[in-house]
Amino acid sequence: MNEIIFFGSNKEPKLIKNEPDKIKDPTQFKFENENENENENEKQIKQISTGNFGTIFLFKNGKAIEYLKDSNQNPSKIQIEENIQKVTVGHGNEAILTKEGNVFAKGEYVNPKNPNEFINISSLIEDPNDRIIQDIASGARAVYLLTSNQNAYGIGLNDNGQLGFDTEALKETEKPILMMKNISKIFSGNSSLSVFLLNSNQELFGCGYNQNGQLGLGESRIKDSKIQKLTKIQNIPKGKIIDIQSGYVHSIMLIENEDENENPKRKIYSCGFDIFNGLLRHGSTYEFTEIKSLFANDDHIIDISVGAGHTLILTTNNYVIGFGNNYYGQLGTGNEGIQKIPEPARIPELRFNEDISNYHISCGVSNSFLYYSPSFSNLEEDLIKLFRRKEFCNISFKTENGEIIEAHRLILKYRLNQNQNQIEKLKEIISKKSIKESNQIFEMIYSNNSKINPKLYSEIKEIINSNEKIEETMKRIYLNENEKDFIIERKEKQYKFPKLILIMRSELYRGMFLSVTEDKSNKVTDYSELSNKSFQIFEYWIYSNQIKDEIQITKGIIDEVKKGIDYFQLNQTNPNLIDLLINKFNNQNQN
Repeated sequence: MNEIIFFGSNKEPKLIKNEPDKIKDPTQFKFENENENENENEKQIKQISTGNFGTIFLFKNGKAIEYLKDSNQNPSKIQIEENIQKVTVGHGNEAILTKEGNVFAKGEYVNPKNPNEFINISSLIEDPNDRIIQDIASGARAVYLLTSNQNAYGIGLNDNGQLGFDTEALKETEKPILMMKNISKIFSGNSSLSVFLLNSNQELFGCGYNQNGQLGLGESRIKDSKIQKLTKIQNIPKGKIIDIQSGYVHSIMLIENEDENENPKRKIYSCGFDIFNGLLRHGSTYEFTEIKSLFANDDHIIDISVGAGHTLILTTNNYVIGFGNNYYGQLGTGNEGIQKIPEPARIPELRFNEDISNYHISCGVSNSFLYYSPSFSNLEEDLIKLFRRKEFCNISFKTENGEIIEAHRLILKYRLNQNQNQIEKLKEIISKKSIKESNQIFEMIYSNNSKINPKLYSEIKEIINSNEKIEETMKRIYLNENEKDFIIERKEKQYKFPKLILIMRSELYRGMFLSVTEDKSNKVTDYSELSNKSFQIFEYWIYSNQIKDEIQITKGIIDEVKKGIDYFQLNQTNPNLIDLLINKFNNQNQN
């Protein structure tokens, strides 16, 4: 069953029938068992995005439904054949990212001729080698795309410079336009007329509406109400930028640092108009400034979300804290009006509150959601995501139109039959296929999933290990010392890993190997809080999602592994490592 809590405006669209237009007390949200959505009620929520255009619910199975503004009709299923990975709803637009890396969008600023119909905006990018998208963001009147080649594009209206160009020369676009290269993350907001781009050097750039200082450029730039060129933001806080979200007149930044004990600690920074961002001081601030005295020292900030004029913060201790515009009850405090002092929302008892880290928040223009969504991935998904990252590729294939698609020689080596001619046979097949078909072929090779395209699969099944599971491939890489090029030293023992596998499984090493300033040699690292036994668990699990049968589990090992997951920023998989350890511990003690 889904765990979804809703509060705020319940009008345009009417999200919960038989409820008032303003829901001030957080309420359990349930889908109506009507028409094509009858079975969606039992499917796990993956993401919720809500904005001025409407609200989209994305499910774990890659399907989505939408409630549209100005309509009280039943929710409609989004008719996109491809598996949907992410959804965003902005002010006047709606965008969907699919598993194949395509982006479909609709709205008066991205498809003015038919604003209620989805079009593939990624296919409109001029460079055909830049049409695989890995992330999206929606702002006010614009949609932003981050390609697998780490290039940022924008499409839509440029009335406040939110596309980074002179508003007189470029009023709006009919296709995505290149904004900046070498970008690792894009940030905006469903009501935001501005955008932030973070490059691989951890330099932050912004453009768009700045009348209230919401770009954090400093007081000297307030006279420039429109920043029409991407501008470097000088005084950003030290640490890893986890998220930036903007409302109409304020922005919130989430930063992660380590404390004196090397434990991750997150802090909130904000800039813009004081009445909406809960700065606990008078007037606006024009640079990103820490919000102090907001949380207890032992709180850990899990998630942030920003609407047009309100902010919600999810923490381990206080659950949901909000400040800003509460006219519709979108802060969930049980009242309405402007909330200058941060106050906890009146969240009802949660069924899954023992695992608060799997909750997420999503703010719309004037409403809010709290929902439960375990952030599981798996080896297949990790491999496919990595396949789309050009900087990790080392073998090229040319499609029928001369377009280049790249892949990983190491993974292909273990996914293809052990014959030296198989890569050449694969190149011959790709040379007769379109870029879309080529992407599907590689996804099938990486995942052994013939359902992606059975017809294409019949052409490649002779050259791949069709009976081998992903875990078996990873174990074979694990056993091959010649494929391991990075050393982690553990006291008296060394552990070797392929950089490719560490990038796929650990955010810590992904950041290390992606940094253009970081030494990418075979450096030796150490983490002394983990015993060698615990590290052996990590070593085998990183490759296989499994625990060796002969390993004896203790409560001490479980505690160590929890610390290790945080330290290495491991991408949790399904099954979850801690769940596996606890089950194994219980089984061993029963015997």
